[in-house]
Amino acid sequence: MKDIANSQQFDDKLLCVAPMMAWTDRHCRTLHRLIAPHAWLYTEMVVADAIRFGQASRLLDHGDHEQPLALQLGGSDPQTLSEAAQVAETNGFNAVNLNVGCPSDRVRKGSFGACLMLQPDLVAECIKTMCDAVSIPVTVKCRLGVDDQASYQKLAEFVGRVSEAGAQLFIVHARKAILTGLSPAQNREIPPLDYEQVRQLKTDFPALSILLNGGLNDADTVKDVLEWADGVMIGRAAYRHPPFLGELHDVLYPKIDCCDNFQSVLNRYTVYMERELHRGTRLHDMTRHLLGLFRGLPGSRHYRRYLSEQARRGDAGIDTFHRACAEIELKAA
Repeated sequence: MKDIANSQQFDDKLLCVAPMMAWTDRHCRTLHRLIAPHAWLYTEMVVADAIRFGQASRLLDHGDHEQPLALQLGGSDPQTLSEAAQVAETNGFNAVNLNVGCPSDRVRKGSFGACLMLQPDLVAECIKTMCDAVSIPVTVKCRLGVDDQASYQKLAEFVGRVSEAGAQLFIVHARKAILTGLSPAQNREIPPLDYEQVRQLKTDFPALSILLNGGLNDADTVKDVLEWADGVMIGRAAYRHPPFLGELHDVLYPKIDCCDNFQSVLNRYTVYMERELHRGTRLHDMTRHLLGLFRGLPGSRHYRRYLSEQARRGDAGIDTFHRACAEIELKAA
């Protein structure tokens, strides 16, 4: 992935926005691209079987303006994943990422996600088959381990085995996954963070690109992590407060003139919404990603309430969004 990054005049430190189910759709990614022109964006996880049987056209829908864009795949059958990776490449995605980190019951019952960390040979077979099928990078997003099978030795063995199969970039959520007794939301909070294990991975596998995910909620922490990691992946902190993503973009790419202040970003997203409204897209499908836009400012609670209630109306147009923004201006005046 570094080769692609360098060819697109990226720095060698990567900023990624995490794949988030029901959140990182094409509208969300358009907003994030406006805020962070040089970040890697990720789709929601798409189950490889859905691609194989032609059921994922909506989730595969994207525009060239979203690139660089990775398709995250869920699955454990090498042939199915190989076919899905080929579809991704044909449809213009810049990379495919295998989900080896999701702890949900539904994903576990499908024999993919975090439970695959217990089957490094199968993951290696999946990665090799995908790498043989496509020329775009095939990467992995994983956890530190699973349940009582989590140890640094097992993590290093997993990364070593899978990297031999062709994966050269690993995004590591620095928590283990607890597959029984915790919900996906609890798995993002309760298992303790352990950045040192991820740092040790970078020491032990210097030729691999190791990105850190988990608990990165402020720019100072990100700066510290970038002293040793090859990049960071930000999830809910970027989604719930979009300006934070812009702050991190400035941290990673300080020499690049972004040229867009936040008002300009908002203006351009408004133009995008107007165009999508003419295409029949519902306002709520786009504005739901903007609820955290003015977090902490006077009037933000009124803005969120108005937008949440009114954007769902069948006749809601761009004026609805402008009226919601006026709540901020009125309260701040």
